[in-house]
Amino acid sequence: MTVLPVTLAAAAAAAILNIWLMLRVGAVRRALGVSVGDGGSEPLQRRMRAQLNFVENTAFVLVLIAAIELAGRGSWWLSLVAASYFIGRVLHGFGMDGGNWGWGRVVGIITTMLVQLGLAVVAVLIVMGVM
Repeated sequence: MTVLPVTLAAAAAAAILNIWLMLRVGAVRRALGVSVGDGGSEPLQRRMRAQLNFVENTAFVLVLIAAIELAGRGSWWLSLVAASYFIGRVLHGFGMDGGNWGWGRVVGIITTMLVQLGLAVVAVLIVMGVM
């Protein structure tokens, strides 16, 4: 049996982070009394987009991490890449609220793009037999 420790840890972190984002959406829904849709509320739209953006990007990151790990090329650096991705996503979640945390959105976006690009490059290098 193949055990993928980085993939398992990253998937667990993703699930926990997704729950945190869901709870943040739920808190605004309760405060506004909106159970379906966004009720035209920008704060609710921001929180909903933060969660959806997380879901949209995390699937690619998890698949790339798993593929690299299955290829036997996932060493200590893969854990650091996964951790940086999730830190970026937490900052993005706070940043989507705007205000003093607005910078977190930019940092989260840049981190997400760099992690995905870096993992994609590694995957291509593995396929080419370079790595």
